[in-house]
Amino acid sequence: MAETTASERDGKNIESPPEIDEETARKAEEHKSTANGYFKNQNFEEAIEYYSKAIDLNPNIAAYFGNRSFAYLKTECFGSALEDASQALKLDRSYMKGYYRKATANLALGKFKIALKDYGMVMKYRPNDKDAKAKYTECNKIVTQQAFARAIRVDEKEKKNIADSLDIEGMVIDDKYSGPKLQDGKVTKEFAESLLEFFHKEQKLEKKYVFQILLQIDKLFRSLPSLCDITIPEGTKFTVCGDVHGQFYDLYNIFQINGLPSKENPYLFNGDFVDRGSFSVEVILTLFSFRLLYPEHFFLSRGNHESETMNQMYGFFGEVKSKYTAQMGELFTEVYNWLPLAHLINNKILVMHGGLFSNDNVTLEDIRKVDRNRQPPDSGIMCELLWSDPQPQPGRSPSKRGVGIQFGPDITKNFLQKNNLDYIIRSHEVKSEGYEVLHDGKCITVFSAPNYCDTMGNKGAIINLTSDLKPKFVTYEAVVSFYSKIKYGSENFLRAEYSRENS
Repeated sequence: MAETTASERDGKNIESPPEIDEETARKAEEHKSTANGYFKNQNFEEAIEYYSKAIDLNPNIAAYFGNRSFAYLKTECFGSALEDASQALKLDRSYMKGYYRKATANLALGKFKIALKDYGMVMKYRPNDKDAKAKYTECNKIVTQQAFARAIRVDEKEKKNIADSLDIEGMVIDDKYSGPKLQDGKVTKEFAESLLEFFHKEQKLEKKYVFQILLQIDKLFRSLPSLCDITIPEGTKFTVCGDVHGQFYDLYNIFQINGLPSKENPYLFNGDFVDRGSFSVEVILTLFSFRLLYPEHFFLSRGNHESETMNQMYGFFGEVKSKYTAQMGELFTEVYNWLPLAHLINNKILVMHGGLFSNDNVTLEDIRKVDRNRQPPDSGIMCELLWSDPQPQPGRSPSKRGVGIQFGPDITKNFLQKNNLDYIIRSHEVKSEGYEVLHDGKCITVFSAPNYCDTMGNKGAIINLTSDLKPKFVTYEAVVSFYSKIKYGSENFLRAEYSRENS
């Protein structure tokens, strides 16, 4: 009988652990030590590789699975992190870090009740652990808020939109406000460009103007299909940007490097505008302003972070409430529900945030018909457009994130042939150079947030296209801001878990 590998054993309850000789155990420890070194230097992919080697040699050590779970958390592979933490606890029920990491993974996946139970286990055995108590308290608050929301929820058809309840005319502009002003309630070129500089000085846009922008962008998004068409005219440059994640100073740098948006310099930003970074409000208002100013030359696509659960967990709601009001946060949720899910460039390039599908028969028309005015579901076309990732091997695999799928080069090839496309562009994943080309050049990832979360050390990238549709990559380093970097909301206690050391 062939010996099983660690990947085959992950998540399974091994009734009788194999006996490991002393030399094999020693080599496994060496691999773990090597992995710890990579982890300390924030090279998480290499750390995962060497933790896996340690597990292959000795699958009996809870800490090996716990450490790899931690590395998966750092790469946002929450599904794999959850599997490893669960396996660590099967090996050793007293392994407290297993509960921490299991809870953190469930938290990131929006499974708050399960996360609360795991934090409760830590508190049971370590009642004086202040960190565990803080996480338990924060998680319990979210569970309570959700229960209250369910209790008072009305039928969606009867629910009144925030947009319909606002009294814009009754909002008064502060006499001391001296920043950019809408002209007759509309975004102008002067407003958009001065807003960019205003935010660069870390100034705050007047609340009335924010609400006016949100109402106008909501109306615009409602008029669009789920799949939008873009045409690049002859001799024109078109730029595709990936995740920005609230890193306003890096967004500002993109415009410095590549030019301000205009009719002659069009852009598509491919989702995940907010969360993680400290200036998500500034990022999204800048992007919405240019979208209103250039409705035929500046485009925005929904990412998995343009959702209620992710905004609760990763800082955007907290930031909006801190800078403005909770009501405004709810209005952002309504607006995000209407963001287009994908864009089709010159009928040849499909651009989406996540990736391809669990079904072989999905067509462009299927995407165009998706009813997107909702929170992202756990499966189906909309979910996979926002969450899926490519893999190097053929076929499909369960997602390491716990949502969506992983798709191989054959899946990409078949989808392109079926829909008469040249290639796809997607975002969603940190890449060391800011971009990655996979599947024989048919699947391109672009990620535009350099030094993601102030820890990853990656470059950012954008893609320049002309009418020949050949991608040209522009990369750049992170901009160091001289202003404060405050973390809002639940992101604080997620980051606390990330700061714990591996065994």
